[in-house]
Amino acid sequence: MEHYLNLAIKSIFVENILLAYFLGMCSFLACSKKVETATGLGIAVTFVLTITTPAGWLVKHIFLKKGALAWAGLANTDLTFLTFVCFIALIAAMVQIVEMLIERFSPALYSALGVFLPLIAVNCAILGAALFMDQRNYTFPEALVFGFSSGIGWALAIISMAAIRRKLWYSNIPQPLKGLGITMMITGLMAMGFMCFAGIRL
Repeated sequence: MEHYLNLAIKSIFVENILLAYFLGMCSFLACSKKVETATGLGIAVTFVLTITTPAGWLVKHIFLKKGALAWAGLANTDLTFLTFVCFIALIAAMVQIVEMLIERFSPALYSALGVFLPLIAVNCAILGAALFMDQRNYTFPEALVFGFSSGIGWALAIISMAAIRRKLWYSNIPQPLKGLGITMMITGLMAMGFMCFAGIRL
């Protein structure tokens, strides 16, 4: 249990997929202007990551890994060269499901997210988490914890940025730093703050 808790803390804070690896920055910068929009996108990304990361593990170990098709009489078959394609197809399918659910149950959020909702399919944080899971040889429970925690970390980062940017509306920012400049500086400071959790183990 402690192992999974340590993995979750590491994924949320120390190795935050957005602030440590800078994956998913386009959506982060574009959709962090309002807290409501950032919260909706954060929940959507968390949902997609929680499903696609362990699903990617299952696809890799049941169909793609060398010897995985022994149950079908193809013991010597190695389909690992299809890993990227299968992960991308899996992510696209999950994002399509999320898009339909949000459109059905929250039309306001669907309109607010606009083009960035279907763009979750090409959000490099989603594919990055699946590839990290594969590279680090996580077990299925570890892949599940890692996917969920990475999503929570991404959501925490974008919601925090949205809250800070709301305060910036009333701040006296130097003219050259307004807009993207101050946003990138705050992102760097947030990344440094999250790195302060390094070394924490339970």
